[in-house]
Amino acid sequence: MTIAIVGAGLGGLALARVLHVHGIEAVVYEREPSRDARGQGGMLDIHSGQRALREAGLIEQFHTIARPEGQDMRLLEPDGTLLLQEDTPDDAPSLRPEVDRADLRALLLDSLPEGTVRWGQAFASAGDGWVHFSDGGRAPYDLLVGADGAQSRVRALLTDARPAHIGQNVVELGIPDIDRTHPDLAAMVGRGNYWVFGDGLSLAAQRNGDGRVRIGVNFYNTGEDWFDGSGIPFDDPAAARARLIDLLDGWDARFHALIAACDDTVEPRSITTLPLGLTWPSTPGVTLVGDAAHLMPPVGEGANMALLDGALLALALAAHPDDLPAAVEEYESEMFERAGAAARMSAEMQELLMSPDAGRRLLAFFQPS
Repeated sequence: MTIAIVGAGLGGLALARVLHVHGIEAVVYEREPSRDARGQGGMLDIHSGQRALREAGLIEQFHTIARPEGQDMRLLEPDGTLLLQEDTPDDAPSLRPEVDRADLRALLLDSLPEGTVRWGQAFASAGDGWVHFSDGGRAPYDLLVGADGAQSRVRALLTDARPAHIGQNVVELGIPDIDRTHPDLAAMVGRGNYWVFGDGLSLAAQRNGDGRVRIGVNFYNTGEDWFDGSGIPFDDPAAARARLIDLLDGWDARFHALIAACDDTVEPRSITTLPLGLTWPSTPGVTLVGDAAHLMPPVGEGANMALLDGALLALALAAHPDDLPAAVEEYESEMFERAGAAARMSAEMQELLMSPDAGRRLLAFFQPS
């Protein structure tokens, strides 16, 4: 089989690695010019995805880069009332450890033979057994796998479905080296996740493995064009932080201090998802993994599903080396059911987060009576 994977995210790399473990080589085509071309985001809660890392022979290395203490959680109300604090014991099992996305991606990249990933290769089109790139080059394939994320271009070969806005907009900020620069705020946030929920908005702070705290200010039940009228001047980071503090009017001064301490990285992000229960007729020469197949709300399932997609597609291909249609159909049948269930659960959690009493409902979720 000649397997062409478009996208060097977690799903595409997991697929390439598990195929390699089973003696099947693939090529990953990535549009970015190098592995360090851009930041890879924050921490990931890896739970079901650990199966994929076992299939990849990387579970021991994973535990060396994972942060079990990242499971710590603090839940508060806007007036500063602490609703819940959970601190992970040192001897707790690593059922849902946090890991820096960049570290996990590096682990997968380093596990592949040199030359597996071809950088600077942007997908343009595909057909008749050839994938074409924007620079005019092309490469053959028997199986084309779209692992190219939320805005996948490979997806159009299988379905007309496109991501749609779900009424959430996020402003992402961060405090670098928080233990040194703001030890008081570091102690407040703790080792893991710090959530504050108000009516229609929330603040989420998350400790990263490199000492940075990533902060997201979430605005719920807002339109796709909400940023245009928000009054947040993204081209002026200091003024943007001041505007965010204004939007958190009435919140405890400690939360204002978190925003004020952030550096000049201020980014808008609109949240989109693919339709629940998305499927397509099985096509032997093309399939999808990860967000390209089932983009869902960012509540902790997406990365796990991507890792499992890659691993389980690889296992299906290894089990049916002479029957590509059977391998693809077997993978997609399982993926549709598994990822569909995860997407429904994610949508239910998203609905909870967008409710006016999200803080109290989350408390009941984590501490059921």
